[in-house]
Amino acid sequence: MTLTRAVRTERAGHAVRVGRAGRSRVAGLAGAALALVLAVPGAAHAQTQDRAGERPQGHGAPGLGWRLTPTGTDARFRGLAAVDRSVAWAAGSKGTVLRTTDGGRSWRNVSPPGAGPDGLEFRDVEAFDARRAVVLAIGEGEASRVLRTEDGGATWTESFRNTDPRAFYDCMTFFDRRHGLAMSDPVDGRFRILSTRDGGRSWTVLPDAGMPAALPGEAGFAASGQCLVSAGPRDVWLATGGGERGRVLHSADRGLTWTATGTTVPAGEGAKGVFGLAFRDRWHGIAVGGDYRKDQPSPLAAATTRDTGRTWTAAATPPPAYRSGVAWLPGSRSAALTVGPTGTDLSTDAGRSWRTVDPGSYDTVDCAADGACWASGEQGRIARLTLRR
Repeated sequence: MTLTRAVRTERAGHAVRVGRAGRSRVAGLAGAALALVLAVPGAAHAQTQDRAGERPQGHGAPGLGWRLTPTGTDARFRGLAAVDRSVAWAAGSKGTVLRTTDGGRSWRNVSPPGAGPDGLEFRDVEAFDARRAVVLAIGEGEASRVLRTEDGGATWTESFRNTDPRAFYDCMTFFDRRHGLAMSDPVDGRFRILSTRDGGRSWTVLPDAGMPAALPGEAGFAASGQCLVSAGPRDVWLATGGGERGRVLHSADRGLTWTATGTTVPAGEGAKGVFGLAFRDRWHGIAVGGDYRKDQPSPLAAATTRDTGRTWTAAATPPPAYRSGVAWLPGSRSAALTVGPTGTDLSTDAGRSWRTVDPGSYDTVDCAADGACWASGEQGRIARLTLRR
């Protein structure tokens, strides 16, 4: 049973997100400051300023928080790629793509020509450096597209346009600079996987013989670019909702064969399920989600695995509400962040318990290997992670 157009549109508009574990990256924390926060939660009373020397904006608890950066747009950014402390990319509504090369002091609009007038909705971006990036536009039929740039967004090439009206692409991930995957909601009862071996220049639909059957009503959520994530050279995970239970599918051979496992994150309705995944390595992962409707509670909104996703355990102290994005903090085996419309939560015990550290609205989060973390969301919001008094 496939999703109706109305449900798919709602799923895409409110929440329906490369391997954030394979790409798990963040912007502006020094290693020593991060170690202080993890060792003594909430102890960051000694002011730590970012490189611009500015105070954090907004209101939050002592400790970790977000510093908003000026973007000059009101687009909603559900796609985010942190390259390092200087470089990050964001992709969002109205065909908008932004890039910073100065740590967020300024953002350059590098949107593909015609993407806005064409009504493209970018929901994922994978960036390899300051010049090379791949963006995914979501939607039914030809609205699902992949575009690539090799010159920092000065020019773009469309490398894939979906021609199957039954397909609806949600997320993508890259294992390295050449090999990547994108996923579509079920077609003929199975999730569809798109593969590239040349950095996104060309794409091929993989055979679905190794894909388990989808549950009735099951689909992915293009909420944060984290419904398809990878870790290492071959492992990839796919998050689902809308079916009778929220599931995570795992492949150890770059998407050729998959196994499906139920999680503790509630599903059962089109607005509920697993929205985002992050894997620290091929064994340790975190799943977040819930019910994206504002008037609905989201109990058991996070779960963890220590066996590549074969089993999932509910967080003992979950986030207080629906969360769509999650990322491990670089250099730590126990610290992670999760974000959603009602706030940001920090875990210092590998996802078993969470505490709110910032009340701002964000849809996704990503961290770079050098310790830089970013979050993005509605009304042009893009922020860097910092420390509050």
